[in-house]
Amino acid sequence: MSKKIAVMAAGSWGTALAVSLSHAGHRVCMWDRKAELIKEMQEHRQNTRYLPDVPFEDTLQVTEVMEEAIRDADVVLFSVPAQHFRSVLSRALPYLTPDMVLVNVAKGIEQKTLLRMSQVAEEYVPQAKYVVLSGPSHAEEVGRLMPTTVVCASRDLALAEYVQDVFMTEALRIYTNTDVIGVELGGALKNIIALGAGISDGMGFGDNAKAALMTRGMTEMSRLGVALGAKEETFAGLTGMGDLIVTCTSMHSRNRRCGILIGQGAAPEEATQKVGMVVEGMYTAEAAYQLAQKAEVEMPITEAIYGIINGTVDARQAVKALMTRQRKHEKESR
Repeated sequence: MSKKIAVMAAGSWGTALAVSLSHAGHRVCMWDRKAELIKEMQEHRQNTRYLPDVPFEDTLQVTEVMEEAIRDADVVLFSVPAQHFRSVLSRALPYLTPDMVLVNVAKGIEQKTLLRMSQVAEEYVPQAKYVVLSGPSHAEEVGRLMPTTVVCASRDLALAEYVQDVFMTEALRIYTNTDVIGVELGGALKNIIALGAGISDGMGFGDNAKAALMTRGMTEMSRLGVALGAKEETFAGLTGMGDLIVTCTSMHSRNRRCGILIGQGAAPEEATQKVGMVVEGMYTAEAAYQLAQKAEVEMPITEAIYGIINGTVDARQAVKALMTRQRKHEKESR
């Protein structure tokens, strides 16, 4: 079942999926706006900038001409950062056709509008065949065809199953889900907790602190998710707990690496620059804080991390404030 797949943006994750899809026999054309990056990939047949030492199959092509990438595609995969999804989707709109399946892998919430990526897509393509792909998946491992398991979600189960069939390989196992809200929020919110885990590591705290952050962070994630219409059980799965574990514990995680630098004393802007790639949690923290305020949902860890990022709270003060909060029962809803 060979398909043509257009991949929008040649970052590490987009490249890893392009490699996986081409290795599975699909015809893949990867687009990026950076002409220099496209030229490098054409010359070296790998993405030396974002995913080095992962060679391209002959069926993987790259271009800086968006129309060329999308033309006759069965699936259009958007792998741009969440804050750029709107602009790239808008630019792609003239080349999209109603039968094309749109797959989004960005994990974030749009600032200012506080919209999830499916809601942004709905504004431009109201009847879009939209699927979100998310879960514990480092590009460095997927690109090297190491065993990985993720989830694809759509309100239309048949559509999710179509993407499952197209993307699934011996190294990439995919489950389906119809809880788009939960899958999108799980992928976005865990980045905030990963920032916190990194800050904890950078400050020299131990496993106890990280375990507490992850566990109570998951409580916050599911609390907000349910308030916004997600299913609580989704957060116990791959796109909740699974993704939270991998981003809070691995040095592949740019959110955790950024947090470590902040915990060691670097300013948030400096830490982001040193990571060298988009750190989604830095944007999502503000959006999640505002969503929580709007939904009247208590999220003390998210609030503390947002305060550290925007410079209104010192990291050690934030830890003390969290540890000395009013006593509660573990299962309290607030």
